[in-house]
Amino acid sequence: MRAALHIAGKDLRQRLRDRSAILLAVVVPLALAAIFSVLFGQASTPRAFRYAVVDHDHSRITATFENQVLGMLADRGIVTVRPMAERQARTEVADGSLDAAFVFPAGFAAKVQSPRRVAVQVVGSVDQVTATDVARSIARAYVADLNAARVAVAAVTHQQPGASPGAVAAEVVGSAPSLQLADVSAQARVLDTKTYFAAGMAVFFLLFTVQFGVSSLIDERSDGTLARLLAAPVRRTEILAGKLVTSFVLGVTSLTVLVLATTWLLGASWGNPLGVGLLVVAGVLAGTGITSLVASLARTPEQAGSWQAVVAVTLGLLGGSFFPIQQSGALLATLSLATPHAWFLRGLADLSGGVGDVLPAVAALLAIGLVTGTVAVLRIDKVVAP
Repeated sequence: MRAALHIAGKDLRQRLRDRSAILLAVVVPLALAAIFSVLFGQASTPRAFRYAVVDHDHSRITATFENQVLGMLADRGIVTVRPMAERQARTEVADGSLDAAFVFPAGFAAKVQSPRRVAVQVVGSVDQVTATDVARSIARAYVADLNAARVAVAAVTHQQPGASPGAVAAEVVGSAPSLQLADVSAQARVLDTKTYFAAGMAVFFLLFTVQFGVSSLIDERSDGTLARLLAAPVRRTEILAGKLVTSFVLGVTSLTVLVLATTWLLGASWGNPLGVGLLVVAGVLAGTGITSLVASLARTPEQAGSWQAVVAVTLGLLGGSFFPIQQSGALLATLSLATPHAWFLRGLADLSGGVGDVLPAVAALLAIGLVTGTVAVLRIDKVVAP
């Protein structure tokens, strides 16, 4: 084991002097995480819809819409609402200061009490399609309640001729809000944008980082230094162990630096340190096993580098390092479970529920590392053969 540590120490010193290793391990993933967070962070972070209410009627029915219906949404932070004159509202919708405006015409409440058609005009911004569609849905829901009020007014006034239609309509409309908000939990936990891209880039470049350890076996074989190692009183297993230790240390160091850097610089929220540590160790072992297996199949340094790059990029794309793979359908989501990237990101998302919830992802990563690492070790003769 002492020989393995000496080999690992020598390789690590070489890598510390290699700027390309530092770039791939820390600088490039940190830079890409920052770029993706800036590009997609604002688009994926919801903001409150900006609405205005233009009330030409000034009735209890229109006040109910503004104070109860929209007020309930405003209390949840879903919308912001301002009363406004119609000309100003149309101007602000046109210049993008408002997303949409609800316009209640004069005599609106009177129409509720009559057979005439009731309409709420929604003035929406052409650049805010979603906000406008939501505004129209809210207006339709309220008008549906008003239609229910008409039926109630007709029924009550028919049975009680002396009843006031206006009072009945106002009581029906004001008795309950048109919208009911329900908290529907997501089926799977998701990461915020900054954390997702930070973790995605970290695990994507992990396979490029850990390859420096095992791939150096092939480099040394081509340079002739491996033959001298084999001639020394050093077992082949110790040589491979030294290379694996190098990959493991590089991987853990890279992920640890990226976790700290993205937390301080980008505001990423990784979660419980113990759970993150388990994921880091398990993810590095899985990445080391995969790169070791690929290296064991190659005969030249160029071949090893090409194959490892193809495997790293393919697994990264399939594992969801650049976008949530669940958006691509159930088939790809299932296939992604064969990658350490998907399990690492899933484990990080599950970590919000507690350290215990991350154990299935850790177990999957360890299983990937065990299977691929075992196959690589069994091929050790071909890897280190002079």
